[in-house]
Amino acid sequence: MRKKIVAGNWKMNLDLQEGVALAKELNEALAADKPNCDVVICTPFIHLASVAPVLDCNLIGLGAENCADKEKGAYTGEVSAKMVKSTGAQYVILGHSERREYYKETPEILKEKVLLALANGLKVIFCIGESLEEREANKQNEVVKAELEGSVFNLSAEDFAKIVIAYEPIWAIGTGKTATAEQAEEIHAYIRGCVAEKYGAEVAENTSILYGGSCKASNAPELFAKPDIDGGLIGGASLKCADFKGIIDAWKK
Repeated sequence: MRKKIVAGNWKMNLDLQEGVALAKELNEALAADKPNCDVVICTPFIHLASVAPVLDCNLIGLGAENCADKEKGAYTGEVSAKMVKSTGAQYVILGHSERREYYKETPEILKEKVLLALANGLKVIFCIGESLEEREANKQNEVVKAELEGSVFNLSAEDFAKIVIAYEPIWAIGTGKTATAEQAEEIHAYIRGCVAEKYGAEVAENTSILYGGSCKASNAPELFAKPDIDGGLIGGASLKCADFKGIIDAWKK
């Protein structure tokens, strides 16, 4: 059975003290009312080492929002996959649309990051998705397929098994627009089909594909009810314990 996952992406929010406080609050809430899905929080780099000790790793996994495409060396301001792993983190988000757009991360750069993350024992939440322009031109399928081919379809089936895919319609991030559950399911099913074509039906069946476009407690049950949607990558709604738990609890409905 593939994993159901709700992952939070804090982005550039919360100072260290606020981040530790939120992690503690989440940990307590989930200890009192156990989730029936995997829960992951992906925090800014500076939070990782302080947040790791306050989490019960049986309840909540920890991840970074990015890592470098180089192993080590004179790259001022960069944080390597090995450094991320050494904090106690188990996951890293790679290929987020914000990194692709603002920091010009190319498929080649992302391919390097993925390889380094896997080599250092991190699981990768790999983001793919189309812009509004591409969606309106009905190019979403070719866009997501190209993003998979460009950065993760070079992996062996064994390594690909450590990848969680997050589909994020860029036009629905922070805009309040959400793909309908039907639109989301359609492209999730297509993505699973691409994985099946490349690695076979069994690998595709075991790949978790998360939805990442303005998912909240109110629409999560409908999205998560779809056969090919295995959870969510949550932005803004992961910054408040009650909002995030509302989404996690959608798996109980």
